[in-house]
Amino acid sequence: LVGEKRRPPYRWFLIGPERSGTCVHIDPLATSAWNTLIVGKKRWVLFPPHVPKSVVKGNKLVKKGEDDEAIHYFTTILPRIKDCAVKSGGEGKYAHFECYEFTQYEGETVFIPNGWWHAVLNLTDTVGVTQNYCSQRNFDEVWVKTRTGRKKMAYKWLNKLSERYPHLAERARELNRRDGFVMKYDPEEVERRRKEEELERKERREKKEKKERKERELLEKNQYQHQHQHQHQHQYQHTGYYGHDHDHNHRQTKS
Repeated sequence: LVGEKRRPPYRWFLIGPERSGTCVHIDPLATSAWNTLIVGKKRWVLFPPHVPKSVVKGNKLVKKGEDDEAIHYFTTILPRIKDCAVKSGGEGKYAHFECYEFTQYEGETVFIPNGWWHAVLNLTDTVGVTQNYCSQRNFDEVWVKTRTGRKKMAYKWLNKLSERYPHLAERARELNRRDGFVMKYDPEEVERRRKEEELERKERREKKEKKERKERELLEKNQYQHQHQHQHQHQYQHTGYYGHDHDHNHRQTKS
């Protein structure tokens, strides 16, 4: 709906050698995905959304000098995670632990629900295709992520939804109202921000002018005091001079 140019990357043609893959992750913007394998074999592991990130990533289970590349994750880190989950007795961060492992063969398609952690290892050289997407099923989650992660695209998307899928556009607005969310590129919001910025500039300008006015007044006051003091000293010296001259003339007249 928003056009290919503005739409974020969402479709890939995948070619991978044996032992390559992707480390554990969640797909962006709460999208779901499908992955079809054309050639080869892939090993998958999926974790439901309720499994903590620290568990999925194997925090504190990765030893110094180790990495989290797909091959190492599947051969070393994942077994440690499952072993800790068993030893925990389902307590602490391993409560309700779940993971799903399987092998994908040529011609098979895997569905990855939104919010599910997953990792993939190519057991052979592989060729496949995958695509992320938004449907009515995961629309709420995708909208909430997109309105903050892709602000400009989200507003354009909302306008297109109003034309093609008005019930989804209304749902998006309902979610915005529920969360008190204001879209950055909404015309009313743009105008509101323009007025706020104009008011801020006016206040800064007035504050600057007030400061400059006070500085001028202080300068004028200092100049006046200095000038008045100078005139007073000059008058005192002038009066003293004539007073001395008057006494001198008086003494001469008396003699």
